Amino acid sequence: MTTDLPGVADRQLFDTHAHQPTSEFLHDAGGEMMQDAADRFGTDLETWDYDEMLAEYHEAGVGGVVLLGWDAETNTGNPPVPNDYVAEVRDEYPDFFVGFGSVDPLKDDCVQEAIRCVEDLDLSGFKFQQIAQGFDPSDERHDHLWSTIEDLGVPVVFHGGNSTLGACSAGGRGLKIKYGNPMLIDDVAAAHPDLDILIAHPAFPWEKEQLAICQQKGNVYMDLSGWVPKYIDDQVLHYAGTVLKDKVMFGTDYPMIDPETWLESFARDTDFDTDVQRKILFENAQEFFDR
Repeated sequence: MTTDLPGVADRQLFDTHAHQPTSEFLHDAGGEMMQDAADRFGTDLETWDYDEMLAEYHEAGVGGVVLLGWDAETNTGNPPVPNDYVAEVRDEYPDFFVGFGSVDPLKDDCVQEAIRCVEDLDLSGFKFQQIAQGFDPSDERHDHLWSTIEDLGVPVVFHGGNSTLGACSAGGRGLKIKYGNPMLIDDVAAAHPDLDILIAHPAFPWEKEQLAICQQKGNVYMDLSGWVPKYIDDQVLHYAGTVLKDKVMFGTDYPMIDPETWLESFARDTDFDTDVQRKILFENAQEFFDR
């Protein structure tokens, strides 16, 4: 795959956004809301193991992946992808996975669990999905959590934009897409300048707001996961190749999008020069994740 991308060596690429292709994420944590998304887009929730995942990524020329935890138990009633499990998978494939934990901000022990994730499990950061978790990150009740993570010195990934979880179900399973508005993350970035923030996805339908935040806040970045490049808004791609070329990263949202499909569209449907391709596909991530 990387032969189509001049200046990119095999397995040099880095995917900032991947989930487990196993039942822990797709069935247990995802539950009915994940099935809704699969039904809406005509896919199934087939599972496979990590050896298959690794082979798929290596075939696409990708040498590293951020594997994300998930805990939306309070809002959804579904069990989390345990942080210990994420750490175990990371330890089994230490040269491939960067493990990110997840804490449920609505749980009383969220701060203690965040500390345990870094100090005991050696996880490298945190993932938050505000729509599934049902919370407003700008609410002052969560400020202690952001201050703690800031003090721990690790980055966070926030969800940006709409979510397909619960798609077309009655009431969307109670999920509220307003929590995906990146303007709520701007408040966190302003109050915590030493907290590095990566906003996942191009933030439909709030693309312009997210671009403005990434341009104005030095500690906020974004990835292009969740969308095949062919369908990403033209202004997002324009900014990715110009004023935000040092702040935009490659991500798939695996297993919903596989790396080969994403990279084929990137090579075919974008016209970035070689220097920008390298920044998006791995150089920006190397700096952000200190790899």
